[in-house]
Amino acid sequence: MLLENNIERVYLARGNTDLRKSIDGLAVLVQEGFELDPFSPCLFVFCNRKRDKLKILHWETNGFWLYYRRLERGTFEWPDDDSSSTLSISYRQLRWLLDGLPMKQRHAHPEVTARTII
Repeated sequence: MLLENNIERVYLARGNTDLRKSIDGLAVLVQEGFELDPFSPCLFVFCNRKRDKLKILHWETNGFWLYYRRLERGTFEWPDDDSSSTLSISYRQLRWLLDGLPMKQRHAHPEVTARTII
């Protein structure tokens, strides 16, 4: 189970990724292809061509986690390949994506940024 506690950002790899890659291959892709630090407290999310499988790479304290999700039916609402190689999303949007929902929910309650009580 992914815990939001120590996650700074969530990055999606736009387009599709060869999910035969394991931890080392995905970490190299993050470091060299995206020019990001795979050891940072971030989640790096990858999807296959058919959009029915995901892998999430996550560094924690002294080792990598590699989460894998395969859908038996349906596909993930994955962003198409674009000019940017990664897309930064919120943890909330990741949960929507994993639940099969679009990342831009029109009817979701917006985040409240006000920090005053009275």
